[in-house]
Amino acid sequence: MVDKVIPVADLRYAAAVPRIPLTALVPTGNVADTLGRPLRDLRISVTDRCNFRCSYCMPKEVFDKDYAFLPQSSLLSFEEITRTARLFVAHGVQKLRLTGGEPLLRKNLELLIGMLAELRTPEGKPLDLTLTTNGSVLAKKAQALKDAGLQRITVSLDALDDAMFRRMNDADFPVSDVLRGIEAAQRAGLGPIKVNMVVKRGTNDGEIVAMARHFKGTGIVLRFIEYMDVGATNGWCMDEVLPSAQVIARLREHFPLEAMDANTTGETAARWRYADGGGEIGVISSVTQAFCRDCNRARLSTEGKLFLCLFANQGHDLRGLLRGDYSDAQIAAAIGLIWQGRGDRYSELRGAMQADAGAGARRVEMHYIGG
Repeated sequence: MVDKVIPVADLRYAAAVPRIPLTALVPTGNVADTLGRPLRDLRISVTDRCNFRCSYCMPKEVFDKDYAFLPQSSLLSFEEITRTARLFVAHGVQKLRLTGGEPLLRKNLELLIGMLAELRTPEGKPLDLTLTTNGSVLAKKAQALKDAGLQRITVSLDALDDAMFRRMNDADFPVSDVLRGIEAAQRAGLGPIKVNMVVKRGTNDGEIVAMARHFKGTGIVLRFIEYMDVGATNGWCMDEVLPSAQVIARLREHFPLEAMDANTTGETAARWRYADGGGEIGVISSVTQAFCRDCNRARLSTEGKLFLCLFANQGHDLRGLLRGDYSDAQIAAAIGLIWQGRGDRYSELRGAMQADAGAGARRVEMHYIGG
């Protein structure tokens, strides 16, 4: 067996200082990047900490007891997050997703949710406010999250077999507790619930059919995600990617499936439904079938760095503006200018980008920016 060499890149402070345009760029709700893609989705990481050590995100050999996570003073406050989100909404954002690390580890997160739930689009409509979690403390928090104004939730779950799940989370956490969290979210009305399964060939791909059987007919949308080359610590290898086409082929051996149209432009998952009316599933083919051309997502790290792509190697320091003597109009103008200059399409150019990896480009880690 060949040992994997896992480089560690700390990108927490690698960020360009945004430029304030001399001519005010007033938000119109329709800012577009160089490829004509609008800004509609903002993903906000509220913590870089997690209580799991999944090998594809936070491998234990890197994120051990000596790893230095961000100090509390570096994190954006709830007020700073809400201010930033409001400026993004003025540019056209309609959906906010809270991520991590594990977002439910952020103390008093319900207060932030309540603040974000009060935001409105320029047309006066509430935002689509959702959250992605590993489900470890969801049973305790589901009702409070709903009461605070959270609308929907996505739970990461990579196996139903308890031994397999414990190996994958590498924290000896039982799958039963995550399933209880999902049930609590259903009771609280946090729906429709989505469950995301990252599929690694040769690791948990034997769980695909079992997962489908478990969630079929429950109203929960199960989504299978191709194992991605996010960051530099997970030792990603193409041989471990199971293409979504093969996932669908395996499922079709057990369930008749029909293709569905996308709900919205920029949707990451290709949708399929059970022919017998048992609900739907999705596949996210970020490796084998790039969806860059419709990507309308921006990502805000836990200490205020704006990233324009999940595979970015540099961010833009919005915290410096938020904690400086700048008005909302100036910061909004800077955000608009950043988005207008965006040309990211890593997944479409993956082969060439990887060949150029030796040039020193190091991508941001998933635990730091969220999925």
